[in-house]
Amino acid sequence: MSFPVKKILYGVGPALGLTLLASAGLAQEAAPMAEAAAAAPAATPVLDAGNTAWMLTSTALVLMMTIPGLALFYGGMVRKKNVLGTMMQSFAVTCLITVLWMVIGYSLAFTGESPYIGGLDRPYLTGHEKETLAGTIPESVFMMFQMTFAIITPALITGAFADRMKFSSMLVFMGAWLLVVYAPICHWVWMLAADGSAVGFLGQMGVLDFAGGTVVHINAGIAGLVAAIVLGPRKGYGTDNMAPHNLTLSVIGASLLWVGWFGFNAGSAVAADGRAGMAMAVTQIATAAAALSWMFTEWLLRKKPSVLGIVSGAVAGLVAITPASGFVGPTGALAIGLVAGVMCYWGATSLKHALKYDDSLDAFGVHGIGGIVGAILTGVFAVKAIGGTAGALEGNTAQVLTQIYGVGITLVYTAIATFILLKVIDLVMGLRVSPEEEREGLDLSLHGETIH
Repeated sequence: MSFPVKKILYGVGPALGLTLLASAGLAQEAAPMAEAAAAAPAATPVLDAGNTAWMLTSTALVLMMTIPGLALFYGGMVRKKNVLGTMMQSFAVTCLITVLWMVIGYSLAFTGESPYIGGLDRPYLTGHEKETLAGTIPESVFMMFQMTFAIITPALITGAFADRMKFSSMLVFMGAWLLVVYAPICHWVWMLAADGSAVGFLGQMGVLDFAGGTVVHINAGIAGLVAAIVLGPRKGYGTDNMAPHNLTLSVIGASLLWVGWFGFNAGSAVAADGRAGMAMAVTQIATAAAALSWMFTEWLLRKKPSVLGIVSGAVAGLVAITPASGFVGPTGALAIGLVAGVMCYWGATSLKHALKYDDSLDAFGVHGIGGIVGAILTGVFAVKAIGGTAGALEGNTAQVLTQIYGVGITLVYTAIATFILLKVIDLVMGLRVSPEEEREGLDLSLHGETIH
């Protein structure tokens, strides 16, 4: 996520400087400004009403992505007997992560000087006052904006194990995963010091991630893949009819995700400025391109363009442009969208069938594959005039290797940590519902409710 560096370097304490520059991905160009700031008198931060209004709006848009967006998108794709249980997961995760973020998650992600994990000096949001600023916006608004990212990331994982995980185990897993996996990776990528130098070790390497390709989508996609493998396939997978029960809900959910994503990407500028406008433009372009790319690929191979295909392609484009949205221009966005549509179609169909894992709603196929594609292509299409870092097309071929490094580190850590968490929870309380409960459906067996 990006942020005008001058707004951080003057008059902001170390913890807030870490927080805000963490969203920027601007470690390299921040250093000269830091030197200039050190020589000049510190200016008092001043609230910017326009920036604050935009960030309040963006925060609401990103929350809308999970409830109701993701809840409807996932709820429409499962069988009728599991729709309430699936939507319940998104709603319950929203509540759980909100409390955990307030208690300790924000502190672990956005304070401290360690390159690997944040500090414990801001539990329960201590130090948050009405007048406390994070650059030109209230820190409470910045904290809330980051909270919505922390909410949707674990919620995305639920699509991979839909129809078969115990609700109690899901809650324990999501809470532990936020603290053990999400918070550290967020810290690695987005944590910088008040002087502009990177604190997180992936930030020190120069990994670019404007709005969460690594922190959110690769993270959630890999965790989903591991969860799907550990739990095993659904009963009847490959033989029973597991077609979506109501694609109307999924289309509405995908549409809400698309609109909410402008808060996700353009809001990551943390300012109402030209970079936010460019992030919004490239988000729209990449999403449309990926939707068409997926649709035409499916049309060519399966002879009919499906509704589920075009909305899945749109989500794939949203995912892929996320890390690049503050670094690339319209042409790069078009290319990223076209590639993402094809690659995510392959991931959700050919790859899944070849490796025989049951990723119920293609959390890995769309978010894992899309995040990887977007992160790597950010290194290709990054424009220095937009984000301050050149990509391979402008002669900085090393940025592609840096992006691959960030992808690899995230993939390995997330996979190992997620596997350990799942195995421990399975040993202590079990992960999967009984065969009888699975056949009856999670709505009735776990929640005592059903739809007619």
